[in-house]
Amino acid sequence: MPQVHEITDAADERLGDYRALTDLDLRTKWEPPHGLFIAEGELVLRRALRAGYHPRSYLIDAKRVDQLADLPGDAPVYAATPAVLEQVTGFHVHRGVLASFHRRPLRTADDLIASARRLAVLEDINNHTNIGAVFRDAAALGVDAVLLSPTCADPLYRRAVRVSMGEVFAVPYARIEPWPAGLAQVREAGFTVLAMTPDPAAVPLHLLTADQRKRSALLLGAEGPGLSRQALAASDVPVKIPMRRNVDSLNVAAAAAVAFWELGRDDDEIA
Repeated sequence: MPQVHEITDAADERLGDYRALTDLDLRTKWEPPHGLFIAEGELVLRRALRAGYHPRSYLIDAKRVDQLADLPGDAPVYAATPAVLEQVTGFHVHRGVLASFHRRPLRTADDLIASARRLAVLEDINNHTNIGAVFRDAAALGVDAVLLSPTCADPLYRRAVRVSMGEVFAVPYARIEPWPAGLAQVREAGFTVLAMTPDPAAVPLHLLTADQRKRSALLLGAEGPGLSRQALAASDVPVKIPMRRNVDSLNVAAAAAVAFWELGRDDDEIA
């Protein structure tokens, strides 16, 4: 294990990466510009390490230091009591494990489009819980990459990473600009852009043709407003999940899971 530093003062300047983790505005202004993100919990931390992200430091409940003695590398380990952890972060760190990691350069949309067979494209999804859940769906259900409109939330924000259970590290993603004109490059690459909508006239997912399913890019919008008119106009086929009991739509993460499964149900690699 790297050297352990006992922290007794919440004002210790070495803990700058971990301050006010519940302040979304502050964290948004701090993390991406400084090229870092925060992982919460041992499972997420270890998935970040396995994915090749390099740690800047660890912040651990002093009672858990021995349990994490196998942490690799030479990033410093800061150990503190739960009370100090809460003063620093602004919440009770009940998992007792945090880490600050260096971000990696973001891949380009062109790169992902060229190498993927199935895409998810997200428009204006700025809820971090939904972003994290969609990435977990994508990892589990055969989506090769995720493209994000410019206003989508940061997939590496702590809450998104936690909700995804670290699966944001498993699915490559990129920003696609300009929006929605950038969808033209998706279509030009041979993808069929499928726009999820509650419109009764939309095509039920299970009735798509083999050609429409073969290389698909599923377009999903934010809860409430759904997809913009411009994004719908830039798509190829409006699609829907057939509903019962007059329910008009699902939570975007639930809808994504259903749609991803349907589009991938004939994949050869499914056990």
